[in-house]
Amino acid sequence: MRDDNRPSVWEMVVVHRVFRREFKLAPELIRRVRPGDTERAATLAAFVNEILDGLHLHHEAEDKLLWPPLLDRVVFEVDLVNAMERQHERVAAYIEELRGLLPVWERSAEGGERVADVLDRLHDDLVLHLDQEEERILPLVAEHITKEEWDRLGEYGRAHLSKERLLIQLGALLEDATHWERQAFLDLLPLRARVLWALVGKRHYRKEMGKVRVVG
Repeated sequence: MRDDNRPSVWEMVVVHRVFRREFKLAPELIRRVRPGDTERAATLAAFVNEILDGLHLHHEAEDKLLWPPLLDRVVFEVDLVNAMERQHERVAAYIEELRGLLPVWERSAEGGERVADVLDRLHDDLVLHLDQEEERILPLVAEHITKEEWDRLGEYGRAHLSKERLLIQLGALLEDATHWERQAFLDLLPLRARVLWALVGKRHYRKEMGKVRVVG
């Protein structure tokens, strides 16, 4: 049930779903790229970089806007929040490694197995982190973080995303959303954005994902 006076923690669950889905799919897509197929490598490298950007922003917002108030207010959960921060550091190390590997792979379409292996490890560690965050952190957020503080996390991410990619980002969120979640997200948008999504956004998202997820 939605409560407009409390943090909408369900939003983070939907965001996490995107990361789980895409980091699970990406390694196998990369392994299927034929050596020398630089056009396909460029498509996937751009997609993976965009998901890495989203993950980095997501964690950066938490580091700046979520952990400090929780550490200040939840005395008996300091070890838990510190563990979350350490997990963020491990994820950041994977992201840095991939930033070095992806441009090389994109230019040659050689060595994709190494990229895929790092993505596999990122996915496995990230899923453990997201599970723990949803099970133990979000209940604390619901109790100790105000709606205004929570909303700043979403504002932080939107402020740093490319405006040209907002409809694609929306499509990624809505892809596996329940009917209720989908409607709740759309209700947050201004009328113009909802019209754009209906008229061009859905079609554009399907077309782009068709290019990314094609196999063979």
